[in-house]
Amino acid sequence: MNAPSPTLQPAVAAQDDRLRICFPFSGDSIGGSHISVRGLMEHLDPALYRPVVVTEVPGGMIANFFAGHEQMDDPGAQRLFVPGEAFTARKFARTLTGVLPRARFLRRNRIDIVHVNDGRSSANWALAARLAGAKLIWHHRGDPGALGLRLLAPALAHRVLAVSSFALPPAGLWSARKRASVVHSPFDTTLEVDRSKAREALIRELGVPHDTLLLGYFGAFVPRKRPLLFVDMIARMGEISPRPVMGLMFGQARVPAMDIALRKRIAATGVEDRVKLMGYRTPGPFWIAACDRLVVPAVGEPFGRTLVEAMLVGTPIVAARSGGNVEALEGGIGLLVEPDDADALARACIEGSDADAMALRAQVNARARFSEAAHCAQVSAIYKALRP
Repeated sequence: MNAPSPTLQPAVAAQDDRLRICFPFSGDSIGGSHISVRGLMEHLDPALYRPVVVTEVPGGMIANFFAGHEQMDDPGAQRLFVPGEAFTARKFARTLTGVLPRARFLRRNRIDIVHVNDGRSSANWALAARLAGAKLIWHHRGDPGALGLRLLAPALAHRVLAVSSFALPPAGLWSARKRASVVHSPFDTTLEVDRSKAREALIRELGVPHDTLLLGYFGAFVPRKRPLLFVDMIARMGEISPRPVMGLMFGQARVPAMDIALRKRIAATGVEDRVKLMGYRTPGPFWIAACDRLVVPAVGEPFGRTLVEAMLVGTPIVAARSGGNVEALEGGIGLLVEPDDADALARACIEGSDADAMALRAQVNARARFSEAAHCAQVSAIYKALRP
C-alpha cells in the first residue's frame, strides 16, 4: 500500500512560488472525477503548479489511486457519507464542524486555489476556501438542478466549470452562470484496443455463439443511468432481433435496494439467460471495445465517460436523446433515441446499418475534442486568471 506524501512544510512552502492547488475528495470510491483530475495533474507544468490531493481516508482507494502525487489528510474528516444517500440540509450542517479546521489547513499550507470536483467535496470545502482566502473552482459534473450548484456556488465559487452545456448552472438572479464555462472531461486520446481480440475474449468467457450481438451497459446501477430500462430493452430484443443477444452489465449497485430491484426485473422479464451482471472491471475501454454496441439509456446524464471511451475505441453507440449524450454525439456520430423507450433502444441496436462508419467518424471526432492536453490548457488558463 502506498503511503501519502508528507504534508507541506511551511518553511519549504515559503520558498516555492508555484501556484498551490488543492484537490480535496470526500468518501473513498473512484469515479470519473478522480480519473479526470489525475489526467489533469499529470499534464500541469510542474514548474508553475504544485497540485496536492486531500483525502478523507489515509491509505484508502483514492490515496492509492493518486499514488506518486503529493497528498495530505483531510483535517475535518468525519463519518463518511454513504454512496446513494441523499445530501440533505442536516448532512450539510454536519459539514460545518469541519469548516474551521479546513480553513486553518488551507492557510497553513498557503493554498492558492481549491478545486472541488463533486458535490460532497464542494459542501465540505467551499466555505473553508473562502474563509482561508483561497480561490474556489467549483467543477460541476452532475445535474444542473443540484442544490449546491444553485444555492452555494453563486455565493462561494470564483469560477464554475461544467462538463457540458447541459450541466451549466441555470440562469437567474441568483446564479453562478456568468462565472461558468464548459470544460469537457479529459481522455487519453491515444487509446487503442484491438476490438476483434477483445470481442473474442468476451465470447470465450461467455461461451456464446460468435454471431451473438453483445450489448454493453457500463456504469453504476443508479436510477439516472436506467439499468432497469436496459433489462427491458434486452427483453424486447428477444422478440425482434434476428440474432442471439446478450446484455452485459458492467458495474455495481450503489445501494442494496437497486441490486434487489435489478435482479427482480431480470427474473420478471425472463431474461436470466440473456442478461449477465459482469461486475466492475478494469480497464473499462477494453470491455467497451469487446461489445458490439455501447447502450446508454441514461436520462439527465451530464457527460458520461463511457460514451467518449466508446468513441475512442470505435464501438458504435446507441443512447437516449437526453442531457450530455446529445452534446457528446453531436453531428450524427451515434444513434440517439427518445428517452425511457425500451423499444426504441432495441430497434436502434438492430437497425444501425451504418454503425461501423458512424463509429469511425466518432473516433476521429473524439480524438480532436477530448484530449488531456486540451483540457489541461483550458484549466491552466483559468488557474492563471485566478492567480493572486
